Amino acid sequence: MDNPIVLLPYDNRWPALFEEERTRLRAACGALLPDLHHIGSTSIPGLAAKPVIDILAVLERHEDGLSCVGPMRMLGYEYRGANGINGRHYFSKGAPHTHHVHMLAAGHPEIARHLGFRDYLRAHPDEARAYEALKRDLAARFRTDRRAYAAAKDAFCARIDRLVRGL
Repeated sequence: MDNPIVLLPYDNRWPALFEEERTRLRAACGALLPDLHHIGSTSIPGLAAKPVIDILAVLERHEDGLSCVGPMRMLGYEYRGANGINGRHYFSKGAPHTHHVHMLAAGHPEIARHLGFRDYLRAHPDEARAYEALKRDLAARFRTDRRAYAAAKDAFCARIDRLVRGL
């Protein structure tokens, strides 16, 4: 099988790995990255996850992301452009991936969506457990099809997004 989806039990080292990478990113890009947030499943205590540290980097201006490409490459990141989300600069590191960086300009709607989802699951352990159960089921069904795995999570994520927005 090629690069199967593997979920690991929550690892207490994930927040420290985020902090270490945040320090590297700040050293590399400086003031261009005023806000860095740990997002994704590894940011939710107790939640099983693919062992990839997702980082949301908030830029003052979209163009600032292009100035980060060179320094990010020096840290081992590959620049992947928008990678399907208009207005994003996306970077991945490692083989298999160990880190993803999503750079968005302040005010981009994906910022509130990512942070709202994370914060909601942190505050609602029952929803976090339901999300983990869904992810485990989908990882078994779509073991090597990452697109199908991600797409199959969309309805759950959209429901949480509606709850966060009070709809």
